[in-house]
Amino acid sequence: MNIRSIESFGGRAENDFDNSEAFSAAYEFFRANGGGVLKVGKGVWRTGPLTLCSDMTLELEEESVISLIPEPERYKPVKTRWEGVVCYAMHPCIFADGETNVTVCGKGTIDGNGKTWWNLLAEKRKQGKPVSPIELELAALNPNYMNEPGGGGGRNIQFLRPALVQFYKCRNVRIQDVTLRNSPFWTIHPVFTDTLLIRGVNIINPHDAPNTDGMDIDSCENVQIEDCNISVGDDGIAIKSGSGEDGIRMNRPSKNIQISNCTVADGHGGVVFGSETAAGIENVCVKDCVFDGTQRGIRLKTRRGRGGVVRRLEFSNLTMKNNLCPVAINMFYCCGTNRNEPEFFSQDALPVRKETPAISDILISGVTAKGCKASAGFIAGLPESPVEHILIENSVFETDESATESPSLSDMYAGIPECTEKSFRLLNVQYVKFENTKVIGPAKEFLYE
Repeated sequence: MNIRSIESFGGRAENDFDNSEAFSAAYEFFRANGGGVLKVGKGVWRTGPLTLCSDMTLELEEESVISLIPEPERYKPVKTRWEGVVCYAMHPCIFADGETNVTVCGKGTIDGNGKTWWNLLAEKRKQGKPVSPIELELAALNPNYMNEPGGGGGRNIQFLRPALVQFYKCRNVRIQDVTLRNSPFWTIHPVFTDTLLIRGVNIINPHDAPNTDGMDIDSCENVQIEDCNISVGDDGIAIKSGSGEDGIRMNRPSKNIQISNCTVADGHGGVVFGSETAAGIENVCVKDCVFDGTQRGIRLKTRRGRGGVVRRLEFSNLTMKNNLCPVAINMFYCCGTNRNEPEFFSQDALPVRKETPAISDILISGVTAKGCKASAGFIAGLPESPVEHILIENSVFETDESATESPSLSDMYAGIPECTEKSFRLLNVQYVKFENTKVIGPAKEFLYE
């Protein structure tokens, strides 16, 4: 096996040294010689975006830091998926495209230096359209971008920020033990990837950093996530499968996913499904996890136009603390669209189309949730596509009746009238059953609508 250090390719852990050429030379060497292990030793290694090849391991020694240089012009457009649509976006910070047997491991750190990106995003939102050379280049490559769905990350300005680590159309991928921090956008984002292990990873982004999800498992299958710690500015662990017509066209569901022994703190959700659900999500098991201070714990979010069937989800032995809402299933999710659009948020039953999402077959067992600030639970289906077959058993939900947060903060929805009860709110739900389950705190145990 080829085992080489980054120094052997001319790399230097010096404050002002740019290691982009060294990492590029390493990639070319391993690609030409059947893979191997690239070792990154102690120190800070500044570089532009990296590419990995088949049978290659990027191994970070303890106290090593790969520090990504936050200059957008370095991140040249590549074909990928961005917020549920296959398009051109900025080159991910660490990227593998169509490769097999790729590993990122070790006790070191990958730092995306996201603050520069987040500040740039705030400026560019004010401009409201593509302005810089990289944005104009992406707009030209994505000529239909104004008609493509988004999740609020900035598709309209084509400032399509890079994920920190992305595997696109890969197989047999492992990410283990590393620390990932300050991601420009989503942190770990595998797309169309089969057989993925994420173990012992720490992900740290500021709680107010925009769109910095911890993991976004996107149209992938045979995924195992275990023993990870996540504190981010958006969703912790998200499962997705494409958005709208493009996701339906690709027809690549996310399925066969195991998540265990993970802790998620802060952020918008612990384990989240959607809002990009077009190709469906199924056969997901989440167990023995802690969601501490996340706005939601278990979260499913979609809306008309997103499409897809989400089904066969199991959640067991979960501990939730100080959430707004520990269980949120929302088919009126409003982010990334016009809240006044009647087609998305009407309370009338509309015709069922291929873009109509569906949610069914959910088991929630052994949940202990304390300090629920907005409500114990929020489940809202569509009139034409109710949420079906839910069993909640052997669980305790304790609301914080002294909290000032309104039940309307249970999830980001539009078109649904507000209520005052902090218990479970059920709207357009069929075949739901509660067994050996308590809701402690509200005047009414459950609110059915």
